[in-house]
This record gives sequence, C-alpha cells and structure tokens, in this order.
Amino acid sequence: MRHFFVFFLLSLIPSVVPAQHPGIQSGEITFTFVKKDVSGTVSDFTSTSVIDWDNMENSVIAGQVASETIKTGNFIRDFALRRSAYFDVDNYPVISFTSTKIQLNGERMSVEGNLTLKGISKPLTIVFKNDSDTLIGTATLFTSDFDITILKKSREANEVIITFTLQLD
Repeated sequence: MRHFFVFFLLSLIPSVVPAQHPGIQSGEITFTFVKKDVSGTVSDFTSTSVIDWDNMENSVIAGQVASETIKTGNFIRDFALRRSAYFDVDNYPVISFTSTKIQLNGERMSVEGNLTLKGISKPLTIVFKNDSDTLIGTATLFTSDFDITILKKSREANEVIITFTLQLD
C-alpha cells in the first residue's frame, strides 16, 4: 500500500508543476534610417517574455534596451542622437516594447504591441519568422511619431526599419 501511495503522489507531479515555457534569452536589435542610409544598433537588451507555443494567447513578448547604447558607427552622430533633440537619453533611458496580441500564421508570428520611445507609446507590429531557437523579425516605424525628427521633409522621410534577432531559451 505504501508503494502505491508513493507512486500515486509521483504521478500527480506533472499536473501540479506548471509547464515551462521558453522566454527570450538574448537579443540583437539593428535599425536603418531609410532616407539617410544610416544603420546602427541598440543594446543592453533585457526581456520578460514568455512564449507558450501551444496557447499563444498566454504568451507575452516584452523587452527593453538602453537608449544610450545607440550606435551608428559615427561617434559624433551617436553623441548628437543621444541629446535632447533626438533620443534624450538622460530623461528617457529605456526604449521598451510589450505585446498586446500574438498570432501564428504558418511559419510567421505576428506580434502587435506598444513601443515606448522618448516617453511616447505607439502601436507597433513585428512580424517574426521562427528559425529553430531564434526569432527573426522586422518592423517599420517613423521617428517623427515619437517626437524625433531626423529629416523635416515629411513623416515618410523619418522611416526606420528595425530588425530583431531574438535567441529563445
């Protein structure tokens, strides 16, 4: 009887221990200012994401980078971008994203959420492709929507393409 009771208790363990869901271990984020043909990176990525592949409605993609880490390969330009006229890193030290809806469409994952940049939150959709243990995604934004005007010509002149390479746990 004792062995049966121990076996019974052991058989319950999988049902009371929550299933482990992968998160995002690390990320690399690159960007291109389209009209200026300037590319760069932001770093110090952290994430609190949880991805439940069986029930995507239980998933959350959330992360942030340090705005002071913006790098374009030109020290003078990087210094200018960190100033108050652009990213204002002293007052807005992080750029963050939190998903509001995640959908799987075949091999693609569409992640809708809110990007907060320079204290302004705007909707952003990132389309990811799952490549084994890596999510590779792209999104387009306009810096002028976040009170960062690179070119004063038009909203479209401030287009930025962002690429996310996220390593899963």
